[in-house]
Amino acid sequence: MIISGKPGGNGQVELTFVLPAEQVPGPVSVVGDFNGWDPFAHPLRPAEDGTWRVTAVVPSDRELCFRYLADGGIWFDDPEADWYDAHGGHLTVDRLNAAWAEEDAAFAEAGDHDGALGVDIGPVGFERPAFGPVPSV
Repeated sequence: MIISGKPGGNGQVELTFVLPAEQVPGPVSVVGDFNGWDPFAHPLRPAEDGTWRVTAVVPSDRELCFRYLADGGIWFDDPEADWYDAHGGHLTVDRLNAAWAEEDAAFAEAGDHDGALGVDIGPVGFERPAFGPVPSV
């Protein structure tokens, strides 16, 4: 699984590469053209949910080529890649950005319906009331 962060104004986006524990045969890294194919740049680590993951900051405006490299020189691809060739899986980051744009548009549209997504946090300058002893009855 690949989880995309929201694209930043700096032309970068965070991608989190996630593998189920049963798919990880030992130490494994995500390597690709975004990290110079360096197996030490982005090693996956165990997460609390039982998966293995790592987050990489990548350019948000281009296609990436990547693979996973496991201990012993074992290469494998991510099933969520857009397409594959002899170099590995390819991921079109623009496709992920388009998903964020759709979500932002849906959120903005939904926000115009009776304030369904609005949160009332009280009047501006609200002060916390002072509490004293509880009066006896």
